[in-house]
Amino acid sequence: MKIIDIAEFYADEGGGVKTYINQKLQAGARLGHEVVVVAPGAKAGEQERFGGRVIWVPGPALPVDRRYHILWRERLVHEILDREKPDVVEGSSPWTGGWFAARWKGDAVKTFIFHQDPVAVYPHTILGRLMTYRRVDKLFLFYWKYLQNLSKRFDATIVSGDWLADRLNRFRIKNPVAVPFGIDKTFSTPQRRNPEIRKKLLMELGLPEDATLLMGISRHHPEKRLGTVFEGFRIASEQKKMGLIIFGDGPFRWMIKRQSKDIKHLKLMGFKSNREELADILSSADFFVHGSAAETYGLVVAEAICSGLPVIVPGHGGAGDLAEKSFSEVYEPGDARGMSEAIMRMLDRDREKMVEACADAALNRIGTMDDHFRLLFEVYQKMVDERLRKS
Repeated sequence: MKIIDIAEFYADEGGGVKTYINQKLQAGARLGHEVVVVAPGAKAGEQERFGGRVIWVPGPALPVDRRYHILWRERLVHEILDREKPDVVEGSSPWTGGWFAARWKGDAVKTFIFHQDPVAVYPHTILGRLMTYRRVDKLFLFYWKYLQNLSKRFDATIVSGDWLADRLNRFRIKNPVAVPFGIDKTFSTPQRRNPEIRKKLLMELGLPEDATLLMGISRHHPEKRLGTVFEGFRIASEQKKMGLIIFGDGPFRWMIKRQSKDIKHLKLMGFKSNREELADILSSADFFVHGSAAETYGLVVAEAICSGLPVIVPGHGGAGDLAEKSFSEVYEPGDARGMSEAIMRMLDRDREKMVEACADAALNRIGTMDDHFRLLFEVYQKMVDERLRKS
């Protein structure tokens, strides 16, 4: 197959979107499919990349983040699609990228990629303390109607889990198909656990070796609810000896520093560029803590589980979907006291049994990105074959 991704937020200096699409380019080449990315850039051009191609469509820089450019030349995008004659066209955003793919009149399977839930990211985060999530969703029915109108122009809506497919079905988004994400399970493994790393980190926190070491990895952004994590830890740490390290960075670094100020035995570790070292540290902690309920798939939570760490997470979203009772404790998003109680419940359990349950989940429930792309391409092949049968 030839698959073209209209990728509005793909950029050389981008983050998660760039990583995901680069992996798709590699997987396509490995599995015998041609993957082409159409993305906005500073100037027109074409590059071979990871066994596929990137076709740049010129557009102005995005004012709020000049690493990215604006996709606004629909006719040029359609000319590229006409020339390339793809079997599958992906609309990778609900904005211009999605609409450009939806309005193209060529004969191809079209899929709408839904890998972020904006209602969960912002309204749930901001208004969740004042009202139920169901009520927040009702307030934003206009947005769900907008997505209904967009999705009905596609053959399917690709999501990262069955729980998210169920959520979109409630809002009548067209044909949600679950294609779960995965992680590098050879990289995230309990075999990396090192007691000396753990001891050193506890010493840096001013704690003895018999204290508990909690760890989190999070972008510094309000949707990650690190304030809840900090306050929940503070309450719990008044009852038992424990320390917390948080890795990550982001645009709200100033806010995160303020929220964590004066909390004992808590340390912001910043961004760790050496992933090998980060994986060693992750496997060497005792438990993993998480604040976000807005992710469509909890990648860092999956990495923690595969590293042998029981997890303390919100009971909603992608993180909550991964949280099996055998190795997790959950709390209501944004509820710091509820989180502290979840920490204390976790400390009363048999950690070794939970580590064994993590290993079982890593083997039988959490997949790899190879699994993800293999399933994605199988879904596409079936849709292409079905279209050919009907033509």
